[in-house]
Amino acid sequence: ALLEKEKEIAREQARAEGKPEHLLDKIALGKLEKFFKEAVLLEQEYFKDSQKSVGQYLKSVSPTLTVAEFVRFQVGGK
Repeated sequence: ALLEKEKEIAREQARAEGKPEHLLDKIALGKLEKFFKEAVLLEQEYFKDSQKSVGQYLKSVSPTLTVAEFVRFQVGGK
């Protein structure tokens, strides 16, 4: 449901920008990839090595390593 909602939002944004109808799906998929890289922990950029995602780093440490919990820190904000 979330995936379809995000895809439709991306399609509508592209349509509103005047993009050709035949490219809307490709544009939407590109925007979904960007959405996942921001929203999914294992797809996010690993902060110590920007060439790897968090998931790629975990696999390089141990193929059986999984995330059990995570904590988000913010500097200078509430």
